[in-house]
Formats: sequence, structure tokens, C-alpha cells
Amino acid sequence: MVIDSVAASILLPQKVNIVEVGARDGLQNEASVSLKTKVALINALSISGLRHIEAGAFVSPKRVPQMADSAEVLKQITRHKGVTYSALTPNVQGLEAAISAGASEVAVFASCSESFSQRNIHCSIAESINRFVPVINAANTAGLRVRGYLSCVADCPYDGATSPAQVAAIASELRNLGCYQISLGDTIGTGTPLRIARMLEHVSKGISFDQLAVHFHDTYGQALANIYQALTMGVNTIDSSVAGLGGCPYAAGASGNVATEEVLFLCEGLGIETGVDINAIARAGWQVCQQLNRTPVSKVSQALRNAYLENISK
Repeated sequence: MVIDSVAASILLPQKVNIVEVGARDGLQNEASVSLKTKVALINALSISGLRHIEAGAFVSPKRVPQMADSAEVLKQITRHKGVTYSALTPNVQGLEAAISAGASEVAVFASCSESFSQRNIHCSIAESINRFVPVINAANTAGLRVRGYLSCVADCPYDGATSPAQVAAIASELRNLGCYQISLGDTIGTGTPLRIARMLEHVSKGISFDQLAVHFHDTYGQALANIYQALTMGVNTIDSSVAGLGGCPYAAGASGNVATEEVLFLCEGLGIETGVDINAIARAGWQVCQQLNRTPVSKVSQALRNAYLENISK
């Protein structure tokens, strides 16, 4: 009864949208995998109940060679009705390539840290946002929605702590440019619930919670706690990566993206509907991890795998 009364006193969304980023944000930080493996992964994710899968990135192949075949990936996948297949497009050239390949939505990427922006995309925050103007205008003309990603919303590996006011200001700029949703990324995974709450409070003064998403890394094991905090405040879109694909380049050996399996298990325990089959997600993760010759980072995935193996051995 105590648990029930506590749960009843916490306002949580009835339904949560999962944006699966494993095939892009995950694989671009892993060893290169074949076109066949990428297509198979997205096809497996497409039948899990997911409604949004980030399928590729149209960026410089010299800088991100893992995404060089994104056009072929988008052309070869088996598309399912009601599933959005999106791509990262930092410039007009990338947008045009994404449109040609059949992307159903695109995204732009900015940082809340000047140093991170300079080192990652070699320009200031203001310059990066100015570059997005023609991209967003062209996308709107083509009838494509644009999602905005923000990195370093808690900390920057070079500048240290990020001001919540800074996050709020840049998020509002992207929203005013025409991004329908802003995904807030804790890039190095150092955020904690209280800090995330303060950041969300600032951002929500200018953007409603239903126009925000959270993109948390689990480098310090805080991703699920931070997601729970965001859920209690009204956020209902979560970015996650199947099997926890993707590393953190700023902490050797550390995990990166929060695993989709972990998020689904949390939501199920909270009585929040996702519409996603956790077992189908786990199977997709086992398959791609076999190709990567690694074990899923997700403890939930590992537990489901052990239960599956025990069941078939009986």
C-alpha cells in the first residue's frame, strides 16, 4: 500500500515516445559494421513497435566513416507504415542527400558549449545556428519536420558545467527557427537528477515539455535516474540506443547512450505505455552485438538473454 500511495502521488505521463538512436548515434561510435548488418538492425527494430528510428547521418565521410553508407541504408531498409526514419543533416548538401535517399524526417545538431562546438564542428554556437537556417527552410519546403539536438546540457569536457540559462537560450533559438522538438543531451553522462531538474526548469520557461526530449548517457550510471526525473516533470520523449550501442569518447571504456531495454523496463515498471516489445528490442540488440563481437551493455538485455537461453535448454 505504501508503494501504491507513493506512485499515485507522482505525476507521470501515461505514454512515452521512444526515439531509437542506435543505428546512428550508436553505430557511429562503434567499430564499422557492414551495410547488411545496419539494414538488418533497422528492419528488426521496425517490427518492435518503435515509431521513430534514427537511420543515418549525412555528414562528412572523412569525419564519420561509419555513416558513409547512410543513403544506401535508407534505400535498402524495409519500411513500415507509421515508422519515422530520420537522419542527421548538418547542412543543405546533407539535407538534399537525405531527401534523395527517402528520409522521412531530419535533424540538426548544436552544442551548448563554445569549446565543444569549436572542436566538434569547427565553428561557434552562433555560426552553427546560422548554418541551420537554410537547412530548416529547405526541409520545411520539402515537407519534412526538423528535430534539434543539443549537446553538453549538463557539462562540457572542455568548459566544465553548463549554465541552465545557456541551455534554455539555445534551445529557444532552435525552436524559434522551426525545430518541432528539442532533444537535450547529457553528452558525457555526468548529470544528476537535481541538476537535470534545474536545467529542465529553465528550458521549460520558453518551451513546453511536450516539445522536449531527453538524451542521456550512462557514463556515470545516472541515465535512468535522470530519465525518471524528467518523466516526473512532464517530458514524454526519450532517446535511447538498442543494447546501449555507442561509447563515450571522453571516458575510456565508459558506456555511452542509455540502453533502450533499460528505458523500456523502467517504463513498464512505472506503468507507462511505450507500445514497444522489449523482447523484440533485445533480440535486435543480440544480433547486432554478435556482429560487433561484444556483449550488450544493457543489464536488462543480458538478463533477458540468460532467461532465453535457460528456457531453450530445458
